[in-house]
Amino acid sequence: MAKLRNKYVCSECGYESSGWLGKCPSCLKWNTFIEEVYEENSYDKSLSHAPLPASISLSEIENIEVSRIGTGSMELDRVLGGGIVPASLILIGGDPGIGKSTLILQVCSKIAEKGKVIYVSAEESAAQIKLRAQRLGAVNSNVYLLSETSYERVEAIIERDKPDFLVIDSIQTIYSEKLTSAPGSVSQVRDVTSHLLRIAKKKGITVFIIGHVTKEGALAGPRVLEHMVDTVLYFEGERHQGFRILRAVKNRFGSTNEIGIFEMDSNGLKDVSNPSGIMIEDKSRDQAGSAIAGIIEGTRPILVEIQALICATSFGMPRRQATGMDYNRLSMLMAVLEKKMGMQLHTFDAYLNVAGGFKIIEPAADLGVVLAIASSFRNIPIRPSTVVFGEVGLTGEVRQVSQMDKRITESLRMGFRRLIVPEQRKDILSNFGGSAEIITVSTVEQAIEAAF
Repeated sequence: MAKLRNKYVCSECGYESSGWLGKCPSCLKWNTFIEEVYEENSYDKSLSHAPLPASISLSEIENIEVSRIGTGSMELDRVLGGGIVPASLILIGGDPGIGKSTLILQVCSKIAEKGKVIYVSAEESAAQIKLRAQRLGAVNSNVYLLSETSYERVEAIIERDKPDFLVIDSIQTIYSEKLTSAPGSVSQVRDVTSHLLRIAKKKGITVFIIGHVTKEGALAGPRVLEHMVDTVLYFEGERHQGFRILRAVKNRFGSTNEIGIFEMDSNGLKDVSNPSGIMIEDKSRDQAGSAIAGIIEGTRPILVEIQALICATSFGMPRRQATGMDYNRLSMLMAVLEKKMGMQLHTFDAYLNVAGGFKIIEPAADLGVVLAIASSFRNIPIRPSTVVFGEVGLTGEVRQVSQMDKRITESLRMGFRRLIVPEQRKDILSNFGGSAEIITVSTVEQAIEAAF
């Protein structure tokens, strides 16, 4: 008879210990160990006598032509790398109410034309999902709903109905009856996901998993969850704003640099085919503290509006706040302005915002941040129809950026005819010499002089 044992598992990385530890030796996080009860099974000696599998030479393996399945959404297909790869395991995470279930339900209505779909909901009843599907216009007779929390029962239904696509909403609420730990625990999430992975690969079923996120914005559960699946997608944006950004942080079948942009309305999520127009359509012209920056997300150039507000502080310690950009990057760029331009920003509060809820990761937006701060500090607007991009170094130099031709082409398409860019190869800039005024700069001082 199996014995019951206690163990302590890190909720962040899944590290196991026989006793409680204040700090996890694997992920170095504090107070993350949770006590769990498990059954200690006896060792099966017959496993040691099982025949060993034969190894295969890489050159002997036949080439496989993978035909991707379209989701009906160009933005989602872009993020996935061209569509769904059959028998893959896809994890979608995001804040509550941001649109994860809405997107999956819309996708189900499209892919149901290519196969049978089972939607397993452990949080909502079938009637509630039907109401949402009617509102979204996503009712399809080939989509089957199931309200169940037991994994063993879900697996039995998969064996009986043999679907082509499976949706689990959400992974934290599905539990295995073989484990004594509570639903959502590290052991439950890891065990259920491993079984779903086996089903996807063995039976050729494409599985979508919806996951909750913690208050820090990371997927709830152990990090091993992200390592087990084929694709990890994150929804970004505020639930009260109209735009959503879907970003791939892991993709075994495509690039992790692509993003998809959606607009949420009463009829669900819609693709945004012109993100630059959306991001800058509400820009207030001739206002101090605003700059248009050209960035690259994957293969797509996008123009974003960077807003800065510099005002005298009322306290001994000035406040710094950044929305849509790394706070440490903002502090570094302000230090460059103080050192190289003599701007006494240490007595001013600084607020930075990327309009539209967009999050900037690329350093090419540095020059836009610097000019927006300088514009607000001097209370002088940047000259009209100006787009800027370039990385700013600690010595005040403006460094080169990649894919400059794409950024310039997108700026011209949106009607901007004046560009402040870092010095680069003359052959790239000569192609646009007659259609735009391109000003090349090598330092922050030159860029500020050209902007006003």
